[in-house]
Amino acid sequence: MADTAAEGIEDLHINTPEDENDSNYKPPPEKTIEEILETDKEDESLRKYKEKLLGDAKTGIVVVEPNDPRKVIVKKLALCVPERPDLELDLTGDISQLKKQVFVIKEGVSYRIRIDFIVQREIVHGLKYVQKTYRMGMPGTVVDKMSHMVGSYPPKMEIQSYTTPAEDAPAGMMARGNYTVQSLFTDDDKHEHLKWEWSFEIKKDWKD
Repeated sequence: MADTAAEGIEDLHINTPEDENDSNYKPPPEKTIEEILETDKEDESLRKYKEKLLGDAKTGIVVVEPNDPRKVIVKKLALCVPERPDLELDLTGDISQLKKQVFVIKEGVSYRIRIDFIVQREIVHGLKYVQKTYRMGMPGTVVDKMSHMVGSYPPKMEIQSYTTPAEDAPAGMMARGNYTVQSLFTDDDKHEHLKWEWSFEIKKDWKD
């Protein structure tokens, strides 16, 4: 299953069922920080609101990692379960090795996924997190999909985060086993900021 999913990760496109159902949707035109500040600048209340929204970026270009040309740098994925330590994946190294680090999840628990990222140089519009899950032993079969609109973010010196709504892990004997996940962090303009693959195992209890 892992090999099949790995071969298929290139097929993890930005288009999602939500996109297909809303075929008339067109993202707003991409604007620089300077263009945003210049628009309606005679409106004092709107100008102050935009300056507050843009934060550090209103006074100049924000560059957190000068040697990295990307506007969005995805740093970490965390699987968050109430009253338990977060299970974390470092996304700054060799992402091809991530699927070897298998998360153990107790069946039926409520969990959220948190993405930590940096935005630098320019504002990014319509960030989106897309995920497809495959079950070991069911090659090529997607058993779960999620697509969440993360939003638009200005450049900041600190790490920014997005956390998905709570979801329940599958439960029951038939649900237990190994899964592979293909994740994509993208945006309205279909830039692939990061695409990676990771794994988890559903067990009856945390220590089974």
